[in-house]
Amino acid sequence: MQFHLNGFTPGDPEIADPEERHNAAGAEGSLPAEVDVLIVGCGPAGLTLATQLADYPDIKTCIVEQKPGPMLRGQADGIACRTMEMFHAFGFGERVLKEACWINKTTFWKPDEKKPSKIVRSGWVQDVEDGLSEFPHVVLNQARVHDFYLDRMRKSAAKLAPYYSRRVVSVKPAAGGQSGSVVTLDRIGSGNNGTSEIVSARYVVGCDGARSAVRAAIGLELRGDSANHAWGVMDVLAVTDFPDIRCKCLIQSAHEGTMLVIPREGGYLLRLYVELTKLEIGERVSGRNIGQDEIIAKAQRILQPYRFDVKEVPWWSVYEIGQRLTDKFDNVPANADTAVMPSVFIAGDACHTHSPKAGQGMNVSMQDAFNLGWKLVSVLRGQSPVSLLHSYSAERRAIAKELIDFDREWAELLASAPEDGRKVDPAKTQTYFVQHGRYTAGTATRYRPSILTGASTYQHLASGFVIGRRFHSAPVLRLADAKPMHLGHAGGADGRFRIFAFAGAGDPAASGSAIHRLCDFLMEDPASPVRKYTRKGEDIDAVIDVRAVFQQAHDVLAVEKMPGLLLPPKGRYGLCDYEKMFCVDHKTGNDVFAMRGIEREAGCLIVVRPDQYVAHVLPLDGHRELAAYFDGFMLQQS
Repeated sequence: MQFHLNGFTPGDPEIADPEERHNAAGAEGSLPAEVDVLIVGCGPAGLTLATQLADYPDIKTCIVEQKPGPMLRGQADGIACRTMEMFHAFGFGERVLKEACWINKTTFWKPDEKKPSKIVRSGWVQDVEDGLSEFPHVVLNQARVHDFYLDRMRKSAAKLAPYYSRRVVSVKPAAGGQSGSVVTLDRIGSGNNGTSEIVSARYVVGCDGARSAVRAAIGLELRGDSANHAWGVMDVLAVTDFPDIRCKCLIQSAHEGTMLVIPREGGYLLRLYVELTKLEIGERVSGRNIGQDEIIAKAQRILQPYRFDVKEVPWWSVYEIGQRLTDKFDNVPANADTAVMPSVFIAGDACHTHSPKAGQGMNVSMQDAFNLGWKLVSVLRGQSPVSLLHSYSAERRAIAKELIDFDREWAELLASAPEDGRKVDPAKTQTYFVQHGRYTAGTATRYRPSILTGASTYQHLASGFVIGRRFHSAPVLRLADAKPMHLGHAGGADGRFRIFAFAGAGDPAASGSAIHRLCDFLMEDPASPVRKYTRKGEDIDAVIDVRAVFQQAHDVLAVEKMPGLLLPPKGRYGLCDYEKMFCVDHKTGNDVFAMRGIEREAGCLIVVRPDQYVAHVLPLDGHRELAAYFDGFMLQQS
């Protein structure tokens, strides 16, 4: 898509009238007096969490925001491959792909050895390694990401909408480790100043940014230090003869510093990150009074000998690099008894901050919320004990620490004057970028063994589905209709666990096959997690969704002879769900068994969490191990 030709206009580019391009409507009236979950902040983390909870009308959710309406421009723009996988699960991945700018190539520029005041291209790399994800790395205004979430919330079962112009005054968790908090908020804006509202919430989630009021209320603080470098960031419409202007570029000049060029959506818009100056220890960039003209002038000097004529600046800002992290992501004291349960959580910038250039902030924030959302749903619906919520801080803080360490190294590498006095080495920068591409793609996350992440005892059965990492999708054919599709797209962000049964070499339809025995266990055995954790009257796949993948071609398998669990009757009419079985696509040669290192003779089970991470790898006949895994954190329903 091409747009922004005659100037930047926020909102949906497919709507002709600029005045109608964005929906600023929020929830009307007063806040509810009691809720299950109160989300503070309508940033990426808050909206990711709200979108998950909006699918459950039996969970009373409220989301508030201090600003008077939705974001229109600026802030983050990088969307990692892993985030695109999540967006697809939420149902708006295709909209993002259509509107966003795809980052296919990254180029590197260095000072000309003969004329150091000018720059020359030193190399280029493919932005994302082949096979890392079925989705590309893209960039799109954060405001449009918010729009997609808000649209999904409006269309949900709960018809959720934010309450704007609300500022948190206090958060008072219940005494003695009991659940629940009383939150006082001021209603701000025209005609509302001085009006207070009080909400009683079972759980409070602070997604309210680096100056989080929720974080302050539970006595946590961001710890870390600044790298003492000031940077400018701006979105521009410009005329230039710089040849790589529609590629992601990392430019390191001899004397003027470093600059990143990020092509943006619409075919004309650009994002610049410009290194400005080194700050003194303890100095804040706000004291320098840096303006947009200074940023533009610095960018023009870095780009010599190329012309760069800025026509419009829709948004700009200055910031200092800093990597900071809180000690915990919930309100349970570090030395508290394990019986003390969390009731207040923080996510995103409220608990970790990064430099924008690594592209981690928005992406990691959304993954925080994706991790927490399904756990809140499971607890609030009585499927899991409250103790499950301890896993949020344990899992996400460890990941944030790893990413902050990467971010610190990357920011130091980009700085024109490294702390140890070394000269900039463009070749080293390019090598580091390639070696750490999985961090920027969002696929490096790996959860440690816990009640939710199994041991590696049977990892050899599926070497490409690494326990603790995200489920790496692969092409398959759907058995019932021979539709080519990705296996990871079989389920959405719906709070369900998934069990993918990869059948062994024999005929899966044969009586007594490993697939038949597995399905018999899951349907009939009292120890079956499907039986134990599905409520009476619910569809058989309401909590745990079982699917099978076969090695044979689709035209030699007898669908009608497959186990009933893979052809389940569902809904009020008992209609058959034919979309539970898949097979290798022999026509294209896309063999999921080969691509993901599945043991062909024996097959295996892959358990996938609701947030798309591999929870366990087990043998096909590992029925008791499968039951024991779910018994560790779920409550029996029937």
